[in-house]
Amino acid sequence: MFQDSRINKVLYGGDYNPEQWPEEIWEEDMRLFKLAGIDEVTLNVFSWAALQPSEDTYNFEKLDKIMDLVEANGLKVFLATSTAAHPAWMAKRHPDILRTEFSGMKRKFGSRHNSCQNSPTYQKYSVLLAKKLAERYGERECVIGWHICNEYGGECYCENCEKQFRVWLKEKYGTIEEVNKAWDTSFWGHTFYDWDEIVLPNMLSEHFEPDRTTFQGISLDYRRFNSEGMLKCYQAEAAAIRSVVPDAKITTNLMGFYKPLDYQMWAKSMDFISWDNYPANEDPYSRIAMNHDLMRGIKGGQPFVLMEQTPSVTNWLAYNALKRPGVMRLWSYQAMAHGADAVLFFQMRCSIGACEKYHGAVIDHVGTENTRVFREISQLGKELQQLGDKTLGARSRAKAAILVDWDNWWAIEYSAGPSRDLKYLDEVFLYYRALEEQNYAVDIIGVEDDLEQYEVVTAPLLYMTKGNTDEKIRQFVKKGGTFITSYFSGIVDEHDLVITGGYPGKLRDILGIWVEESDALPRDKRNHFMYGGVSCEASLLCDLMHLEGARELASYEEDFYAGTPVITENSFGAGKAYYVGTRSSQEFYRMFMRERMEEKGISPVLEAPEGVEATERFKDGKGVMFVLNHNDEETVFVLNEARKDLLTGEQYEGGTVVTLEAKGVMLLEN
Repeated sequence: MFQDSRINKVLYGGDYNPEQWPEEIWEEDMRLFKLAGIDEVTLNVFSWAALQPSEDTYNFEKLDKIMDLVEANGLKVFLATSTAAHPAWMAKRHPDILRTEFSGMKRKFGSRHNSCQNSPTYQKYSVLLAKKLAERYGERECVIGWHICNEYGGECYCENCEKQFRVWLKEKYGTIEEVNKAWDTSFWGHTFYDWDEIVLPNMLSEHFEPDRTTFQGISLDYRRFNSEGMLKCYQAEAAAIRSVVPDAKITTNLMGFYKPLDYQMWAKSMDFISWDNYPANEDPYSRIAMNHDLMRGIKGGQPFVLMEQTPSVTNWLAYNALKRPGVMRLWSYQAMAHGADAVLFFQMRCSIGACEKYHGAVIDHVGTENTRVFREISQLGKELQQLGDKTLGARSRAKAAILVDWDNWWAIEYSAGPSRDLKYLDEVFLYYRALEEQNYAVDIIGVEDDLEQYEVVTAPLLYMTKGNTDEKIRQFVKKGGTFITSYFSGIVDEHDLVITGGYPGKLRDILGIWVEESDALPRDKRNHFMYGGVSCEASLLCDLMHLEGARELASYEEDFYAGTPVITENSFGAGKAYYVGTRSSQEFYRMFMRERMEEKGISPVLEAPEGVEATERFKDGKGVMFVLNHNDEETVFVLNEARKDLLTGEQYEGGTVVTLEAKGVMLLEN
């Protein structure tokens, strides 16, 4: 996370909203926090209306009392700026602050994240509030970090946004001629002659569905504009805080693979990464792990803060299942296993009204410590105190990486063909899951990151090859690296314009193939191929390719392209490049990726039964292996070297057969 002498253990706490409660309850909260081992609270997340009751009036009296109380009780604070929900009076007096929806509908006051990021009113008052908070609380010893806004998200399509989009385009392209070139506006007679002829791409203009657009280049640029516009709001509040507290540590809570915002760009402006983990009931543990690894990866492998998770139940799913006994503890350690230096919750005390009153909390509506959830939280609190700083600042050491890019994600899912079922994260997850569930260490990286530290780099659906991405890959393979990509790769440039001369464009020499056609299969249709003696399915998209130096590893078995290559290997310099010309089953990806890892001499962190996850973090020459049993029954594994369990103190020799209970956790130090 960040170096701070006030932090000597994994932080434990979360979102605390005492302003929702009478003051006599606050002292009881302090007693319960101490009982649970809570040492951090995130304050002031949604208090803008209370702090600023009118245009020129600010009232910090209640927040002063809250800050005094938590400081007196030794709690550390992430202080939020409250700018995620503007006051009602602001919407009434300054309607420019309200968003316009994708449909063209103008919003009224209500909900949250209803502020237009391009509103002069929002920009003015959000920055003012951030500065006033810094002036009032910036010297408080208890404040260890600043939490700007909350879960930035959404989009706006108002007149302010349209005007600013034109400004953004002028800065990006310089001339209207360059805009026309980038968007290929000669198609369908779209040529622009003046900047004010350009309108926003929504249901009133270019779109015929939310994710289907007649001009991908226009819609893609609006995605970029929206992400950068929200980032500017974050940067403005951060600058206001730093004008008062120059060494402030500043973050905002991200949301894993959140499509609207390019978190790889955002991470450059964040002092540390924090994020909110709310998996769906059906998510496999590897999908949760992938989000954690993304959050670690966007900041160069630095540890992160798990800013929010539910102690038990969410409230917005169709069926809000309880976390079963042991799962809160298990998933908390999973976050730490993938890089978390803080384990925090939403919420600390259950609210009594509105849409989150049935969302889980450390302190439930009964208001006492006599609940299953509180007992589990107290157990974890004791363990984190016992662990101290053993894992703080520890880093991962992966030799394999998966390349992810937001521009690529946006462009693929705006693509007019070849299949509506083509979803970027689905393909990324197939490759990630094959590594994660076999306990191979893997990083998630971006196109700007260096590849030299890795032996194997996989870039699923690398549809867009922008900038020098192809040359970076070319040099990586020439020097001995293994590169893997999939069907529908190397197709377009950064403007979503097709790279002519044959697919896969700039990757063609590296992969040693020419893809002539691609066959989109309906959901109920499959082709097949043999790999490793196993019959594997070919679905979704089947690339029809010709070898240009590559070697065929498998071929299609059906349809008019039976006998043509589907999986290829190309020796290029000292390395190899692989092309997987279709989507297949999880069994295939496990076989295929394990072979690639074994070719490079990369071993799993631990050979363990299905459902047992193992990762390792390193600090001061020592490694701590996290072994997590996601199964509903106990399991056994063989320890590959002598280790000490940091939770029990038990010492194990190498070769020991270890039994791990259902939902159990071990932290094994070498």
